[in-house]
Amino acid sequence: MKTSLKMIIILIAVSIVGWLISSCSCSSCSKDNEANVPLNVLHNANKYVISKTGEEFFNKYITPDFARTKYVPPYYEMAYQLFVPEKPYVASTIRFTVDSLGLVVKKRDILGIPNCAIHPTQCDWKVDKETAILIAEKYGFEKGVKDWDVGFIWNPERQIYVWHVLSTIRQFEGDFGYRANGKEMIIDPVSGDVLAIHDWKIN
Repeated sequence: MKTSLKMIIILIAVSIVGWLISSCSCSSCSKDNEANVPLNVLHNANKYVISKTGEEFFNKYITPDFARTKYVPPYYEMAYQLFVPEKPYVASTIRFTVDSLGLVVKKRDILGIPNCAIHPTQCDWKVDKETAILIAEKYGFEKGVKDWDVGFIWNPERQIYVWHVLSTIRQFEGDFGYRANGKEMIIDPVSGDVLAIHDWKIN
């Protein structure tokens, strides 16, 4: 009886130790994913963003996101958070890549940096989500089979932020997987102009 009790205590102790080791390793794993960015690299990366946004805009609305920044030798894949408290729909992640000196690798994607320094009006995003929906309704945008997917997103082709309204007109799942089609509308969040309407399809 004493031997059985001793074995149970040992098993419980081993389980607790295993859980603690697992918890610690998971915590360290998440920390390992965060890049330890040298100060000179961060300084030069910040300078690049500031050259586009202006220093005042950068200081008010943009912060480095070290949890999403990665070091993939020999490059740093930088991430920053853009958030405008008075316009909470303006919440996006800026991404670009720099080398070991913090210089931008221009052959890689540069996403989400608004050009406020040269074109300040491009950063006056007056159109909120409700207004974007009203604009889409005014233009007779098709309702579809479910609620519109509406997002304030970066448009790489136009190099600006836009309101993206997605309408799903048909969708079904079968032996060939998920299929759907519909329309998308792109709205300028500064002027409220409809910039484009496209068809989309998932086969």
